[in-house]
Amino acid sequence: METSDILKKVRKIEIKTRGLSNHLFAGEYHSAFKGRGMSFSEVREYQYGDDVRNIDWNVTARYNRPYIKVFEEERELTVIILVDVSGSLDFGSTDMSKRDFITEIAACLSFSAISNNDKIGVIFFSDIIEKFIPPKKGRSHILRIIRELLTFTPKGKGTDPALALEYLTRVIKKRSTAFLISDFICGDFSSALRIASHKHDLMALNVYDPRDFELPDVGLINLQDAETGQMCLVDTSSQEVRNEYYRIAQKRKAQTEEIFSRSGVDCAVIADNEDYVKPLIKLFKSR
Repeated sequence: METSDILKKVRKIEIKTRGLSNHLFAGEYHSAFKGRGMSFSEVREYQYGDDVRNIDWNVTARYNRPYIKVFEEERELTVIILVDVSGSLDFGSTDMSKRDFITEIAACLSFSAISNNDKIGVIFFSDIIEKFIPPKKGRSHILRIIRELLTFTPKGKGTDPALALEYLTRVIKKRSTAFLISDFICGDFSSALRIASHKHDLMALNVYDPRDFELPDVGLINLQDAETGQMCLVDTSSQEVRNEYYRIAQKRKAQTEEIFSRSGVDCAVIADNEDYVKPLIKLFKSR
């Protein structure tokens, strides 16, 4: 992709996702993710109904009338997006690949974060840790993240969320808000998920393509596993074959949902041919 094409695509994504984050997500994001705690703001005279536990006894003694401490929420958060960049994300049977779809979602979350003065960082993972962009603020930082998502070429092909979660736990020392985004065509990662969710406020976005569940009836076709490179000849005209393909996909989906349910991690399931706004807002409101 030429540099000019990349810049045009970055700008297009910025216009779309920034608008969404400003108009749709601002209130939901703010209410869904709490700050690190309460910080002292000021003192004022006691009013009827105030909590007596907040009385500042030193100021009260000085002025001979009751004063209380006023606290405000510390809003600044660190947001980390763990993005799957494995081979299966290059697939897409609709207008965009799963990778492009995830890029839009990550951009929207990023703009929501900086609009609330939060830092945003990204961990790219496949079956290895591909890249870590440390948390920072600002529009230029978000645009860098979008460019990386659009142009990054992973070294690995497989999918291992456990590695990304372990990296998150090890590298990000303070509690953060984290989004794990993948199609979760992978093995078990429940142990790493439980550990990470105890340290961080963790959510998952399970992105899928309709063809991950249904094979079209188009006769004999060669299919290639995007992560292993393995080829196989499949007779899609066979109802039995199509049913088995669907059964395996549903089983994988159920196993993934069970992993998140057991770990107490909220998960939104989003198809790449659907609007991701409603599932994200629903996820935010459920918290």
